This record gives sequence, structure tokens and C-alpha cells, in this order.
Amino acid sequence: MAEARKLAAVTRPAVDYTSRSYWAGTIKMSLSKFFILRVLHDRPMHGYDIARAVELTTNGCCSPTEGTIYPVLREFEEGGYVTVESSVVSGRPRKTYTLTGKGREAFKVGVEAWLEVTRALTETESVIARESSGGCCG
Repeated sequence: MAEARKLAAVTRPAVDYTSRSYWAGTIKMSLSKFFILRVLHDRPMHGYDIARAVELTTNGCCSPTEGTIYPVLREFEEGGYVTVESSVVSGRPRKTYTLTGKGREAFKVGVEAWLEVTRALTETESVIARESSGGCCG
């Protein structure tokens, strides 16, 4: 039985950690939830509006798709971070998402966490700069 599982295992290609696209994708996936909270912090919005607002807020760095946004919004709704109001606009059903107090708190905590990471990244950037310039005495 164990032999059959070994044969059935799918071999995945190794992750290329030297690939900028790998890191960009990882960062964007992590930031998408944060930026959805960010734009909803400004005002209630429909899903399509959220996607465009995230894209504008990040200068195109994050361009979430419907496949990214709606599962996150469902997760936020189930957790009590947003409320949803359904309506019909031009004959089409629309959902408007509004940040709750809990959602605002989550955004605040998220900002604090990302600022901490940003400080660490900024410090790391100076280490790379020193290496590129030949070290402290080079």
C-alpha cells in the first residue's frame, strides 16, 4: 500500500526562490487581505469596486481578481469583519460590503504588523547595500 502511494505521488518542480515573480506572488497573496480591509476602511463598496480601489491604492502592485476577492470577503463576513447588504441595481443583484468595528480593529492591527515588517525590511536593505558596496571598509 505504501508503495502504491509512492507511485501515485505527483512530483512538483522545485520552487525557484531566486525568481522575482515567486516573491512578488507571495507578497501579493499576503497583502490582498490587508488591502481589502484598507479600501473598505474608506467606505462601503461592491466587490468590483473593491478590486479597482485596491489596484489604485497600490499603484497597480496588487490587482486582485474576483477569484481572490470573493473568498476573502466571505471569510471576513463569517468572521464578523464586514457586513453585507444585498440590493438590486439595474436588474442585477449587488452586495455592498461594510467594515464592522471588528474589521476596523483588524485593519489597525494589520497596519501595525506591516509597519513592523517594513522596518525590518528597511534595515535589511541597508545590509544588502553594504554587501554591494564591498562592506564597511571596502
